[in-house]
Amino acid sequence: MSQGKVLVLHGPNLNLLGSRQPEIYGRETLDDVNNALRETAAGHDWGIDCFQSNHEGALIDAIHAARLDGTRAIIINPAAYTHTSVALLDALNAFEGRVYEVHISNVHQREAFRHHSYVSLRADGVIAGLGTQGYQAALAAVLAAATP
Repeated sequence: MSQGKVLVLHGPNLNLLGSRQPEIYGRETLDDVNNALRETAAGHDWGIDCFQSNHEGALIDAIHAARLDGTRAIIINPAAYTHTSVALLDALNAFEGRVYEVHISNVHQREAFRHHSYVSLRADGVIAGLGTQGYQAALAAVLAAATP
């Protein structure tokens, strides 16, 4: 029996990871990221679901489903929705588990509009600038928070 389940949400354009602006986002693909997360989670007897969408409503629907299916934590890279989506914030506010916000790049070294995050208002932790290893850091935080 699994210790718990984590939902990993990837926002718009992250399906292009590995080929879109590799000087910023690196060469690792989204499949690489998801497979590494699954391996780590399995090693700790946790389940993990990974979902990417370029559509805000699909991400919100996934958060709503997580409220009801036993998901204990959400790791989210909202991508551009970070800076625009009150709707994602509202959905995350309705989720009772832990929430970790991940950004591959250091958003604070980029354009000024990227410095504000609606999602951060709900996040239990924010990880930025560690590349794709930020996802692993978020998963480590989930596992640490679940350890008595």
